[in-house]
Amino acid sequence: MELTSTMRSEPVETWVIVLIKDLDSAKQRLGTVLDAKARRELALRNAERAIRAAAAGDARLVVAGSPEVVDIAERLGAPSLLEPRQEGQNVAAKRGIAEAVKKGAEAVVLLSSDLPLVTPKAVRDLLDAAGRIASPAAVAVPALGRGGTNALYLKPPEAITLHFGADSLAAFRREAEEKGVNFAIHRSEAMALDLDEPADLAHARRVV
Repeated sequence: MELTSTMRSEPVETWVIVLIKDLDSAKQRLGTVLDAKARRELALRNAERAIRAAAAGDARLVVAGSPEVVDIAERLGAPSLLEPRQEGQNVAAKRGIAEAVKKGAEAVVLLSSDLPLVTPKAVRDLLDAAGRIASPAAVAVPALGRGGTNALYLKPPEAITLHFGADSLAAFRREAEEKGVNFAIHRSEAMALDLDEPADLAHARRVV
């Protein structure tokens, strides 16, 4: 469903978890239009933007794909969790959820670090909208095209399993329906655009 419900649930402690891979391995699919230095600079700018946006939650956590990302998070005042090895977005998200739950999270937002337009207000808007959905709840922010998901709110944090990747939006909806989890779509212009393909970069240059 689209988020039109007026249900209001009790406030919970919500952690925003930002998933950031090693900057040197980021944005490989942009290799036809950007050299390695430009891809790295782009990944760094987006990572910093996502970490700042995550401050809209009650707490934030960076799941870091390298010690360098840990240093970036520390510079921006965000706690981090260094992955022992990079095993993809779903594994990184699971690690982040486990750490947040251990420290008291009752709900989480999993936030991509590839969003050139994301802002703290966009994250607050997602949290406000998700607060109108009764638990258990899963609220997904669709990516522009390709059926992907750029942010996912879960209450409780393990309400459904993780399916980031191609057609993830449909996979999240399907599992939520199978498990009786309240599922909703939250549309956000600030979180719709992610930078995976050359066409995404061209679109970003038109709107930024």
